[in-house]
Amino acid sequence: MSGPGERTLWQAARPAAIVHYLGQLAIVLGLVTLVPTAAAIVLGDYQLVPSYLAVVAALLGLGVASRLTSAPRALQRHEALVITAFTFVLSPLFLSLPLAAQGLAVTDALFEAVSGVTTTGLSTLGSLAERTPTFLFARAWMQWIGGLGFVVLSLALMPAPAAAARQLGSSVLDATDMVASVRAHARLVLRIYLALTAVGILVLLALGATPFDAVVHTLAGISTGGFAPRDDSLASLGPSLATGVLLLAACGAIALPRYAALARGRWREWRDDVELRALLAVIALASVLLVLLEAGARPVGELVLLALSAQTTAGFATFDPALLGDEAKAALVASMLTGGAQGSTAGGIKLLRLLLMVRLVCWLVAQTRLPNRAVSAPTLAGAPLGTDELLRAAAIIMLFGAVVVLSWFAFLLYGYAPLDALFEVSSATGTVGLSVGLTRPELEPLLKGVLCADMLLGRLEVFALLVALTPRTWLGRPG
Repeated sequence: MSGPGERTLWQAARPAAIVHYLGQLAIVLGLVTLVPTAAAIVLGDYQLVPSYLAVVAALLGLGVASRLTSAPRALQRHEALVITAFTFVLSPLFLSLPLAAQGLAVTDALFEAVSGVTTTGLSTLGSLAERTPTFLFARAWMQWIGGLGFVVLSLALMPAPAAAARQLGSSVLDATDMVASVRAHARLVLRIYLALTAVGILVLLALGATPFDAVVHTLAGISTGGFAPRDDSLASLGPSLATGVLLLAACGAIALPRYAALARGRWREWRDDVELRALLAVIALASVLLVLLEAGARPVGELVLLALSAQTTAGFATFDPALLGDEAKAALVASMLTGGAQGSTAGGIKLLRLLLMVRLVCWLVAQTRLPNRAVSAPTLAGAPLGTDELLRAAAIIMLFGAVVVLSWFAFLLYGYAPLDALFEVSSATGTVGLSVGLTRPELEPLLKGVLCADMLLGRLEVFALLVALTPRTWLGRPG
């Protein structure tokens, strides 16, 4: 609870500031929507061009109009979080329009767009057999953009006052990885992302993929998105290509700035990265556990790939997860909620936050063995841990848990099997995309809405959307 003195310091979010910087993001979104527009032309789906051009025109028009508002040179912390949250909430509304123009029901088009920009990969479509190549490319493209992040792309490509850029960057970039400036950091992340994408396409081509398959699977793989252009996900690709796609997802689950150290020959940073070691360890643990639980029921290779897909939150599969036993499903729930590294394209709680909590518990236990006057502080990899850092990690873990539990209850009220319901909402909140069959065309509209909320909350790590929806964000003294 806050006291009267603290309440007098509250600053209300300024609508003009939010509108101005949302407009900048609208311009970026409009420009990147030109890519599926061009794809429609190249792939011969000319009937889709007008709908994409209409979205581009609307976004650019809104962006230009917002530039007429006066822009503050500095943003408040909660304003930056509101802008980030609104971007992920509003962008699917625009990106769903071309999907609806291709015959999808409005609710399914919106679900598909939310799943795309949040890099989840859940789908309510019954079959992809009748979908155009442009539709399949556009889904993967949404995930590629969502994996990088609209704010990061905006900071990399468009100028912004330094003070405002710092706040926007702090809402989406790992502060421990900052370089000379936020914009330089965003450009570095963009270059790494583009390089990984180019390498991924070349690798899949070398493994025998068609050019279309190589592009679409790389876009969805490096973003740990999981939208595949086939109904059976990766099953019909064959073992080598499926392995290649999931190794790309593993690359995406590593903090992107780490690749800069690799390019500069600083191998020690990779060796000493506690989160990277944790990622490799939990992938190995999940693989062994899944193989032990499903020994004899499925080929070992398929189980290892599924464990890799769940832990990296990629959501690809070479067989239907509904065929797994209950124990294996429960193990995958843990993997999906854990996720990958902070600063990566992976979803989930993030391993760093779990490591912080484990280290805190170990420190508290160790404290009981020290004299009363002894002074010590929790550390991770030799670095002291701040109270704010620990509190934020604990809060996000608890918020993730609350979202999963509340969503799970909604499915239980509709009579779904408890473990299957938990699997589905964990997949959505972790932005994974694996499904045991509950996400389908016949899913109740309310539950489709619950899964959309889960995907957005998971991608925004709950906190940003919570800030945007809190009345106190909008009440207080003028900023």
